[in-house]
Amino acid sequence: CDQYKKGIISGSACKDLCDDHTLVFQQCLSSSPTYQVYSGKWKDREVIIKCGVEENLKVDTNPDNSPRRELVLFDKPTRGTSMDEFKEMLLNFLKANLGDQAALTVLVSQILTMADVNNDGKVSLAEAKSIWALLHLNEFLLMLSLQEKEHTSQLLGHCGDLYITDKIPHDSLYGTQMPGFLQTVLPSPVHRLVLQWFAPAWPRRAKIAIGLLEFVEEIFHGTYGSFFVCEATFKNIGYNEQYDFKVVDLRKVATEMTIRGFLKGRRCEQNSDCTFGKDCTAACDKLMKQCKNDMIQPNLAKACKLLQDYLLYGSPSDLKEELQKQLRTCMTLSGLASQMEVHHSLVLNNLKTLLWKKISNTKYS
Repeated sequence: CDQYKKGIISGSACKDLCDDHTLVFQQCLSSSPTYQVYSGKWKDREVIIKCGVEENLKVDTNPDNSPRRELVLFDKPTRGTSMDEFKEMLLNFLKANLGDQAALTVLVSQILTMADVNNDGKVSLAEAKSIWALLHLNEFLLMLSLQEKEHTSQLLGHCGDLYITDKIPHDSLYGTQMPGFLQTVLPSPVHRLVLQWFAPAWPRRAKIAIGLLEFVEEIFHGTYGSFFVCEATFKNIGYNEQYDFKVVDLRKVATEMTIRGFLKGRRCEQNSDCTFGKDCTAACDKLMKQCKNDMIQPNLAKACKLLQDYLLYGSPSDLKEELQKQLRTCMTLSGLASQMEVHHSLVLNNLKTLLWKKISNTKYS
């Protein structure tokens, strides 16, 4: 708010946060000081407020250094930058992060519209600095790139590098998160049983699973390039009141350009040396001792691994065997996504059709 009042930053939520106090922080939901997540209320609506402090800034956490953060974070664009130059800056940034996609100019226009908070058809320096800082947060960039898809949170507003999204009521595929201390004391079979006990009815799980498969399809070759899920866990994906699948945390998803940049020229002895995040692994060329460019395991195989326990538990008896067979086929998918595109689509569509047939024309569809 201090930066907002000084005119350094701007945003559609600044007035409500700093002047009217209609955007209220409630509970802290994260344990990381560098990535802060809060539940909140904004004009009687339940929201999630995120502040990505660290992702583009490796400054130390000494409180005396906070002015440095302000200078580093909102240092671009500089005074005197023209609108055309800012557009060019945005386009080059998106090309570097998403690849040279045909539709990038559309995304630039959407970003400029979002930046223009007071709708005067111009972007002020504070407005430009704020949107530029936000774009450097991986999750914000991904939310923008995937905003036309219905499986991600909706961006509702921002102020500087703080952004607000809608609250997804169930932030785990099982509808509930086990408290951390219980996870450590319960043996995993018991943990699994407890989760299954709380899980939605099977037809509802089938509907959620179809949404997850659609999301995998969308990010395989999206409007703005391909994206990879680099930590497949039921904890950062959930669903809404209508049992539509939603991604809760996009920070575990990476763009193809990010992964290529990470792998380029990387030395390796074995495949594990070529791993981005938790499980985006490329092959290691043992002869050249260099990482190759392509992922060993596609998103779809990771999704099916998640769905195995989720869908087989309590599944209809006339479906179980076929479902098990298709999930097994799907989990063994490997190799170059580009070379097995047809096979990939076939496996995905077979699985979707199998589930959809079972729940279509019922109250669950």
